[in-house]
Amino acid sequence: MRLLLSAVMSVALTASAAIAADEPINLRGMGSFHVGGRIAEVKGKEPRMIQRQPGGPLSKLDPNGQFMVDQMYVQYFLPQNPKGKLPLLMWHGGGLTAVTYESTPDGREGWLNMFIRKGWDVYISDAVERGRSGFASPDVWSGEPTFLNYQDPYERFRIGEGEGSWNADPAKRRPIPGTQFPVEAYDNYMKQSVPRWLTTDDAIVAAYVALVDKICPCVMLAHSQGGAFGFKVAEQRPDKVKAIVAVESATAGILANAPRLKDIPVLMVWGDHVDAHPRWAAFKKIDSEYTNAIKAAGGSVDWINLPEIGIKGNSHMMMQDKNNAEIAEVIQKWLVAKGLTN
Repeated sequence: MRLLLSAVMSVALTASAAIAADEPINLRGMGSFHVGGRIAEVKGKEPRMIQRQPGGPLSKLDPNGQFMVDQMYVQYFLPQNPKGKLPLLMWHGGGLTAVTYESTPDGREGWLNMFIRKGWDVYISDAVERGRSGFASPDVWSGEPTFLNYQDPYERFRIGEGEGSWNADPAKRRPIPGTQFPVEAYDNYMKQSVPRWLTTDDAIVAAYVALVDKICPCVMLAHSQGGAFGFKVAEQRPDKVKAIVAVESATAGILANAPRLKDIPVLMVWGDHVDAHPRWAAFKKIDSEYTNAIKAAGGSVDWINLPEIGIKGNSHMMMQDKNNAEIAEVIQKWLVAKGLTN
């Protein structure tokens, strides 16, 4: 993207040729930082000789010592004329990074740009062990990374018609009729996929808490696995999280702690064909039990099932679907109704 700097230190991001031209995004600032992290010490490992560069000399690699781990990378964009009263934190789902909210697989604007245009200070982040946050060695983290094969998201994220709908031949794949996901760009979507661990949840939550402590009070927009982390973080910092938008949250927080969110308005957003897929129907049931506990404590929870308001065909990756701008506007109207904009 092309960066323009003005004399008053505002900046403007202009869409590249691959993305439809639009009005420039004027920023008063942008940047990045890391939060969280700890020093882990490894002992008792055998050093070995390695060649760090082809043709170069051998040198000793000592796997022992102190290492920085569990840190999280955060990037922020601050519009010139903010309208949101609080920062908006966008958290991604499992096996993904903040790319989720940037450009769509077929090159359209993502929710990052859209919410900046709506006047929000937006913070996106790569959770611990994802993307630019990096990951630790097997000597520090237990378990091993897991990877998604090519067919998994297609069948599991309600892009295709469930199990068996994937085929290596694009002409033989069976997308859900009327799907809003840009199936022609599925290859680009899979390039966003990164490994994830099943043993790092505590480290991820700790880094998210560190981010909340640094940035908030704030509004949280969290997707899939990020929704589960978001609710757990809000349970620990209910005074700092002022609203939660959970986009197809893949489970919620700890049920016994749900009443702690009674002063935090919550919006649950679900796409199409959810109830027809046992996995997503199960998540929805868990989320319902959790949000019912919030309401029982006197809290405010709104549910939006997009097909019920005439928005149909959305996959689990609705922020990348072809109608992502329409869904962003639904979320924006809810935030406005909650008094979170100027």
